[in-house]
Amino acid sequence: MTLIKSISGIRGTIGEGPVGDSLSPVDIVKFTAAYAAQLKEKFPDQKLRVVVGRDARMSGQMVEMIVCGTLISCGVDVIDAGLASTPTTEMAVIFEKANGGIILTASHNPKQWNALKLLNEKGEFLNAEEGGNIVKCAEDETFEFAKVDQLGTLTYKDYTEDHIKAVLDYPLVDVQAIADAKLKVVVDPINSVGSIVVPMLLDELGVDYVVINAEPNGNFEHNPEPIPENLTALSSRVVEEGADMGIAVDPDVDRLAFISENGEPFGEEYTLVAVADYILSHKKGATVSNLSSSRALRDVTEAHGCTYHASAVGELNVSTLMQKESAVIGGEGNGGVIVPDLHYGRDAIIGIALFLTHLAKKKLSMSALRATYPDYYISKNKVELTDKSLIDKILDEVKEKYSEYRVSTYDGVKVDFDADHKWICLRKSNTEPIIRIYCEAHDKESADALANEVIEVINDIVK
Repeated sequence: MTLIKSISGIRGTIGEGPVGDSLSPVDIVKFTAAYAAQLKEKFPDQKLRVVVGRDARMSGQMVEMIVCGTLISCGVDVIDAGLASTPTTEMAVIFEKANGGIILTASHNPKQWNALKLLNEKGEFLNAEEGGNIVKCAEDETFEFAKVDQLGTLTYKDYTEDHIKAVLDYPLVDVQAIADAKLKVVVDPINSVGSIVVPMLLDELGVDYVVINAEPNGNFEHNPEPIPENLTALSSRVVEEGADMGIAVDPDVDRLAFISENGEPFGEEYTLVAVADYILSHKKGATVSNLSSSRALRDVTEAHGCTYHASAVGELNVSTLMQKESAVIGGEGNGGVIVPDLHYGRDAIIGIALFLTHLAKKKLSMSALRATYPDYYISKNKVELTDKSLIDKILDEVKEKYSEYRVSTYDGVKVDFDADHKWICLRKSNTEPIIRIYCEAHDKESADALANEVIEVINDIVK
C-alpha cells in the first residue's frame, strides 16, 4: 500500500509494507516530529501544548503511544484525550487554548488503516502551505529533538462530557422537546468511539435507545462508511424494535446518517439538508456545501429566502468558504454537519441533537419528514484512463459541450442545468489517472442517463 501524504496529515495501512510504503512507526515519528517543528516556527516563544485524541481502531493505542512520545521528545506538552471523537478532539484544542491537535483516525477506512490528522490552534485542519511544509520537513528530516531538561510532559483528560455539555447548551438544541417526544432509536456506532459518546448524549436527551456493534474494539462488524449498503443490519433492527429511527456514525463520529422508521435510508445527503432546514427556520443566513453535494440544500436554503454557496470538495474548503460568507450552517453531503458557532468541524453529536430537536418539533415520522424535502439522486461513476495526459483534454471538451449552461471550473468542471434542477461534476484524481463523474437529477434513471451521456463524450476522446 502507498503511504498517502496530504495537507491534512498522513494515512496508510498498519504492518502491510516497509517504511515509506505503509503507516510504519518510523513514518509516524517523522510526521509527528515535523508537525512539532512547524508549531515551533509558528509559536517561537511559547511552550507548546498539543491535544491528542483517537478513535477505537485496533492500532490506535500503538499509534497514540508513538505520537505522544514523539511530541514529548520534541519538547511539546501533550494533553492525551484518549478515546475521543474527531469533533471532541477539535473542541478540546479550543477548550485548552492549545497550539494544535492530532487526531488518530482513518475515518471510514477499513480496520487496517490509521492516520494522523493535524489541527491548528483553532481546532481546524491545516491550510495547504502548512501541510506542505510538514510533508517536506518529514521527507527531509529537518526536525530536531529536545534536550533532556526541555522534554515535554504528558497529562490525561477526557473531554467527551465537555463536548456534550457544549452541545446541550447550544441555543437551538431543545432538550425538553426531545424528551417529550419519547423517541426510541437504534444506534450503530460501528465498534468505535461513537459507542461511548452517542449513548451519553442520548441519555442526556431522554431518548430510549438500543445499540448494535457496541464494543469499541475497532474490529468493525461491517464496512464502516455510513452509507445505505453498509447499514442493512441497522435498517432491519429499526423495524424489528419498532423504533422511530436509526442513527449511524462513522468510526470517528464526524459523519452522520439516519434510517427511517420503515427501515428505509433517510439519505446521507439529507442529514445536512434537514439540519439546515431547522437552523434556517430560526436563524437566517448563508449555507455552504461542496459542489458534489445534493442540490437539495440549495433548494431548502432558497425556500428560506437565503443564499447557498458551493465550495471545492474537502472539509477545509467548506469551512473556509463558510467563514468567508458568514454561513450559519454548512457541511458535506456525506453526512457531515458543520455548525460554525460551535466549531468549524464536521460534528455528528451536534448534528444528532439538532436533528432530534427538528423531528420532535415537527411531530412527524422520519419518512414523513423526508417527504417534505425535494427528491434527488446522485449517480457516482469513474473512468480509468491509460493516458493521464488526456484528463485535461476531457475536461475541456465537456466544458465546451455544455458551454450554453452555467459552468464552473474552480474544482474540475461542474455544469448546472438550472431549469431542470440537475448537474454534472467531473473531477480528476490527484494520484491516479481517473476522472470521477457525479451526476444529480430528480430520479435515478435521469441521473444515470446524464452520466452515460458524459461517459460517451469521454469514450469518443480516448478511443
